[in-house]
Amino acid sequence: MNSVYIDLAIGLVLAFLLFSLLVSGVNEGLVRLLGIRSKFLWAYLRDTLDGAEGKRSWIPSTITEVFARLPFSKDARPAFIALPPPMRSTATTWSGRLYERLREIDHNRAGKTSIAAIPPGRFAGAVVEISTLEGGVPALLRKLEASHSPLYGPLKGLWDAAGDDLEAFRKGVEAWFDGEMQRLTLLYRRYVRWVIAALGLVLTLVFSMDSLEYGRSILTDNAIRAQVAATADGGAQALAGLRDRCPQHAADPYACVTEVLSAPAFVQIVGNAPVSVTIPDDGDPRWVWNGGRWLDRLVTPGHWPGFLVTFFALLFGAPFWWDILRRLTGIRSRAGETGAN
Repeated sequence: MNSVYIDLAIGLVLAFLLFSLLVSGVNEGLVRLLGIRSKFLWAYLRDTLDGAEGKRSWIPSTITEVFARLPFSKDARPAFIALPPPMRSTATTWSGRLYERLREIDHNRAGKTSIAAIPPGRFAGAVVEISTLEGGVPALLRKLEASHSPLYGPLKGLWDAAGDDLEAFRKGVEAWFDGEMQRLTLLYRRYVRWVIAALGLVLTLVFSMDSLEYGRSILTDNAIRAQVAATADGGAQALAGLRDRCPQHAADPYACVTEVLSAPAFVQIVGNAPVSVTIPDDGDPRWVWNGGRWLDRLVTPGHWPGFLVTFFALLFGAPFWWDILRRLTGIRSRAGETGAN
């Protein structure tokens, strides 16, 4: 009996893991396609170096702006330039001057920059390079103050704390930018959670994944396997249950065994999408339109509790379900194996 419940737990966890990976994959694909990470970073840099555009911040502050403004509206990123840093700056903005010092880590081939992460040490080095081009840190601070750059305050405090020591100033800028990136990462992840939730809801409805129904299907699979084993031991007299299970194969109950066990619970649950694929005996895949049955499942209140369980399960994310699966199956991580050796 314990093995039945273990199979049920592993089946549910595996389904949640696979669907969570699908959600993460779709999210990552959209992020890369729309350049969300680099847009988010450069929106922050434009705010920090050049200030807001008018009275409006470059970086989004609400969920609506994350979904609508950041991916599709005015792009804060500088244009990609496949040239080494210039000896004399030609940029008209401080964010443009920063990008001039970071071109060597940019690998895009056209359009806007694809830089989505700047190492703190590289940012600090770029600030020092800019200060050298401007005639030193004091001259840079005067120009930042004159242009009303929000960066003036942090750099002024770091320069005063460094006591005119350029190396101490560089280390201070590095530590300050590292802290800013940690804060920005937390903000980005907070917004991404909303995206993951939206994708999880869409995926749950598209596949009409009823977790409670799926659990019952897993138990049914186990019951069928037990019945098949009993049939093998009991001979022809034990075939009555299989005949009842598959009336279309009344003359050949063993065909029922093949049909049922070749379509386990997970295959059945992914077959509830509006369009599914079936592989008949001739081996040629066929697309099947399930729109009517799919819509009927969505409007049936009996499936809603299972939909909610699936939706909230996907919110935990793939790493959570992978950890649960490892605990249930005894799979050890590579780090754990290395430590044991």
